[in-house]
Amino acid sequence: MKNPLMLVTLALGLSACNMMGNGPVNVTVLGLNDFHGNLVPTGFSGIKVPAPTAANPAATANLAAGGAEIIGGYVSSVRSANPDTLLVGGGDLIGASPVISSLLRDEPSVIALSKMGMSVSSLGNHEFDQGLKELLRMQKGGCDSNAPQLACKYDPAYPGATFQWLGANVVEKATGKPVPELPAYKILTTASGVRVAFVGAVTKTTPTIVSPSGVSTLNFLDEADSVNKVIPEIKAQGVDAIIMLIHEGGTAKDLYNVAGCNSLMGNIVDIAKRVDPAVNAIISGHTHQGYNCLVPDPAGGSRVVIQGDFYGHLLQRLDMQIDKANHKVLSIKAANVVMDASPTSTIAKDPNETTIVAKAKSLTDAVKQTLVAKIAAPQILRAENEAGESALGNLIADSQLAATKGPDSGAAVIALMNPGGIRADLPDSTAIKPDNSITYGDAFTVQPFGNTLTTVTLTGAQLKALLEQQFDNPSAGANRILKVSAGFKYTWTASAPAGSKVSDLSLNGTPIDPAGKYRVTENSFLADGGDGFTVFKDGTDRLVQPNLVDVDAFQAYLKANAPVAVPALNRITKK
Repeated sequence: MKNPLMLVTLALGLSACNMMGNGPVNVTVLGLNDFHGNLVPTGFSGIKVPAPTAANPAATANLAAGGAEIIGGYVSSVRSANPDTLLVGGGDLIGASPVISSLLRDEPSVIALSKMGMSVSSLGNHEFDQGLKELLRMQKGGCDSNAPQLACKYDPAYPGATFQWLGANVVEKATGKPVPELPAYKILTTASGVRVAFVGAVTKTTPTIVSPSGVSTLNFLDEADSVNKVIPEIKAQGVDAIIMLIHEGGTAKDLYNVAGCNSLMGNIVDIAKRVDPAVNAIISGHTHQGYNCLVPDPAGGSRVVIQGDFYGHLLQRLDMQIDKANHKVLSIKAANVVMDASPTSTIAKDPNETTIVAKAKSLTDAVKQTLVAKIAAPQILRAENEAGESALGNLIADSQLAATKGPDSGAAVIALMNPGGIRADLPDSTAIKPDNSITYGDAFTVQPFGNTLTTVTLTGAQLKALLEQQFDNPSAGANRILKVSAGFKYTWTASAPAGSKVSDLSLNGTPIDPAGKYRVTENSFLADGGDGFTVFKDGTDRLVQPNLVDVDAFQAYLKANAPVAVPALNRITKK
């Protein structure tokens, strides 16, 4: 692991060179991706301190990392050493956030990032969780929210973001052009007059992983094509460097601290290979991975593609030498820097961020710490077995069935839950308690989206067709296995052809009748066809319950069945 102080020392030298006014200018770009409103530190499996030895190069240890105070402190120290420093984002800065941010509509997170001096960020899919209108409010400010009970509770005159969200591939269906408030790119000028263009994009799969109704007026186009389309316009303005910010990513076999890795896989690789070689580096996100890799570009060279884990555990750092006279990047040194928040950290906290975090905590701690119930084990995990079943997923599905099985609340016989809506273990590893108690904050961390419950009627044939949509989802070879309530069972065969993988469906021991009708409960995201489960939209006798929120149903079930045992994994069979 690179010592943050060593990097700051390097920046001091770079700043001195910049002030001399001759030769290349040294510009530092710091990138933050997938922050998800984590204003306080969370657990990170980071490299041990001191650095690993040759005999044990992959030694790791858990430590507290991230949080606005530490991130802000590091950014401030780097900027003080080198005024030619820019802070940017890789999307999902908000959304799927913990209580400290979500209960305040993520406004303190936007204010915290603005206070740090963030300049621009790509859009992320979670920026669209509450729809376009609410995203524009987060950008511009004001209190006209679709959640008035949450909005403007942190600041009655919420000012909006001082940084700019970017989305080159997000266009209005009516015009075919980017949303005016969410431009394709922005050119920033550093203290020494270097002009750096940042062009943003978000995964084109966004409509399938947010509620489709919230983005119904938008098209999400190919990421590389959209960025390439604006490069000539950017170049015509005489910029000195171009950085792509994209909320799409991959995975790598190499650890985050291995510079120049060549093991990167995933959607970002194809995108990077097609992006105009005028783009000097790519800051990515979305896959919650830490990597620092090189990917070939169309001109036969290679360029940095980097991602910094998630929740602010890592900051991506690009140290660039730029020939301003000839508008040319001479070199780029890339690194992922651990935002160490442990007691031994050498990073000083930013007092401005401390004030913001303290205020947010004061407004949310009482709710967060409210006791819900006790469980029969220290923790119930969301990890999936080979069939795609998880104990926590089963528990959530059971809670949704319990909330909607009454004749006046849906008459459901089956409940299905999407895996992407389960955001943490119960409780998170940092919140395990000696008495196995569960608080509202624990439950909310698991289900932070505020989805409501919907019940529809599906035929047995439609139910099978729905389960067939789990495979090659979201991409070829990938699966999204829905979590199912007790009593419902089925088998899936990996080697079977598409459309014929699911078999032996039964409910309480009775085979599912293809012509039979079954009341099925799901959250509002799935009911809208989210995650590619479009069969839900064909359901009939739809009962929408806007006042029945998923996390409330979950809490009620925990209370009614306390202490809840860890559900067995015996509902889904894989062959």
